Amino acid sequence: MASTDLPFPTRFDVLVVGGGAAGLYAALCLPPSLKIGLITKDTFSLSASDWAQGGIAAAIASNDSSQLHRQDTLKVGCDLCDLDAVDLLVDKASACINSLVEMGVLFDRQGERLALTLEAAHSRPRVLHAADTTGRAVVSTLTAKVIHRPNIQVLPQTFALELWRDSASGDCQGMSLAYRNQIVWVRAGAVVLATGGGGQVFSKTTNPISSTGDGVAIAWRAGAKLRDLEFVQFHPTALNQPGAPRFLISEAVRGEGAYLIDASGRRFAFDYHPEGELAPRDVVSRAIFNHLRQTTTDEDAQTAWLDLRSIEPERMRHRFPNIIKVCQKWGVDPFLEPIPISPAAHYWMGGIVTDLDSRTSIPRLYAVGENASTGVHGANRLASNSLLECLVFGAQLKYLQVAPYGAKGEQGSIPAASFEEPMKLARMDAWEDDLNQLRRWRQDLSTLLWQSAGICRDQPTMAAACEQVEQWRQDFQRLQMSQILDRLPIGKTVEIDLPEGDQCLRVWAETRNLLDIALLILKSALFRTESRGGHYRSDFPKTDPAWRVHTLVEGDQLGQSPV
Repeated sequence: MASTDLPFPTRFDVLVVGGGAAGLYAALCLPPSLKIGLITKDTFSLSASDWAQGGIAAAIASNDSSQLHRQDTLKVGCDLCDLDAVDLLVDKASACINSLVEMGVLFDRQGERLALTLEAAHSRPRVLHAADTTGRAVVSTLTAKVIHRPNIQVLPQTFALELWRDSASGDCQGMSLAYRNQIVWVRAGAVVLATGGGGQVFSKTTNPISSTGDGVAIAWRAGAKLRDLEFVQFHPTALNQPGAPRFLISEAVRGEGAYLIDASGRRFAFDYHPEGELAPRDVVSRAIFNHLRQTTTDEDAQTAWLDLRSIEPERMRHRFPNIIKVCQKWGVDPFLEPIPISPAAHYWMGGIVTDLDSRTSIPRLYAVGENASTGVHGANRLASNSLLECLVFGAQLKYLQVAPYGAKGEQGSIPAASFEEPMKLARMDAWEDDLNQLRRWRQDLSTLLWQSAGICRDQPTMAAACEQVEQWRQDFQRLQMSQILDRLPIGKTVEIDLPEGDQCLRVWAETRNLLDIALLILKSALFRTESRGGHYRSDFPKTDPAWRVHTLVEGDQLGQSPV
């Protein structure tokens, strides 16, 4: 297949990488005069946004205000939030909600008013929802809008591999993509990374299988600045049933009155915080973790329970139909018995450093959503601020300026890529061995990270894990697959005959990304010798005022930057 036979052009004004709420909304907010390519490695419905249950926070009630929303966000962020970013988030929240309503998102209502619920660490009920599938309601609406926009072309089943930087200016000028056994170079006036988080680096996670830290790893390899990678939010209540995925049981369930109980039926959360089940997520997760560890050292037997039976049955059916459906599918009936739960990795507060206009440290490279470090979350994210962040900072891309598609001789215009016959690499049988090794590493890596950089961390365990990950990364580079793929010519389409088709390229690329972000998380967590927010060290259990700084990563260098 020649590159001229591709179902998409090799040049766009803007490439948006990611089909979740952040990428979709960003693409819709970009000027309609621009030709936009939207890259999704799966289908739209496999993003973490689509899985979001709780809702979107916005101070729209008469007894609420953006100032109260601001205070709650700052309190949970443990003194590491960027004040300007938080102000932008809370001030633009109402406008973004109005935008979604106008697009057709059907939020739940109480009469004519939008219904609001309370979630942990919010001082007011301010979370809008669509039953317990808010993310799906938002993503499906945005997807329909994107599909009908003539200036947006979706590139499905396409995997972003590397950023393409101009050798002279250092500007981002496109990306290399894996598409159907081909590696294709696509030029763009700007690139927007919206790939979501990296929960799959942990063996216990609420994230979908596609959350492999791609955007953060790609940006790091290209030289972008990263920040606060040690801060990972572990959701307290993920379904813990043999054979079942770590399905998230929404924060809103506790907001509606559900209790956390242990094997004896006691509400133990108040032993750890006066707000009990409605304390910040990191507090509740550690409460569960520590309480269960006192009862057994067998990880598989460490289970707490979430009791929904205090919620009126009709209310439960109306608010949480999907949670009920999934639990019943796995043999748990929330109307009759508590749900077995345990904490799981859920959200990554750190990411690619961005400013208020979503610009990164690399010219013409932008980042939005979970892979960005906007500064709004600090060391810990306030519940239901994540979808809001996707919208507010995605909307900031309306200020992005590149020369329109087809423009010539203007600043930002991109010369057309050559349309040569692709270089072909014959299949090599050893690649099947490489593929099996990659899958083993992926499984072993996630177990290692959960044990070493999970809810509770310490120096010896993380240092040993760092050594192991470094060894795996070196072994990864020695694979025949890596030896070939890392040495391909820049700018030239390459066709490769691979076992298992394009899935082989994806497994290789995702494993590389997971190995990279695992090392970055471990190094950042070792660097910060205190406990704060989503980062807890048993050897440094107190919050240290001297560490009221950001952890900054650039290349192999770690440092600090002021708040």
